[in-house]
Amino acid sequence: MLAKSQLVTLVPIRNMDRAVKFYTKTLGGKLLMRATGEMRDGWASVKVGGDELWLIVPSKRERRSAAYSTFVVKDIRKVVKGLLRRRVKFDAAERMPGSKAEGPIAVAPWGSSAFFHDTEGNLLMLWQNA
Repeated sequence: MLAKSQLVTLVPIRNMDRAVKFYTKTLGGKLLMRATGEMRDGWASVKVGGDELWLIVPSKRERRSAAYSTFVVKDIRKVVKGLLRRRVKFDAAERMPGSKAEGPIAVAPWGSSAFFHDTEGNLLMLWQNA
């Protein structure tokens, strides 16, 4: 039923201008659409890599908890280095049995990961397959 559907991640944010700048300028995404009028600061669509993210400002009475998104990359060291140059701060590498830490990157036989947060506090992950 969903095999031909597009997966879009909704990302709750607090400040639309700041979030759009982060996802476009810092991460290299492309702004696809931003709402106009009353919704200008409430919704935008950004494409990062091959995926679309909808940046949304939840209403005050609506509670949203964020699930993190993962960006699958071919060269995690190169991506981390580039994001560090853009002043992205990474969390300490999470070590699991069989893994080692290389700066913010956890390297394991099955793949490598690095975690960081966007300007709105949402957790994001970089992943490279082994």
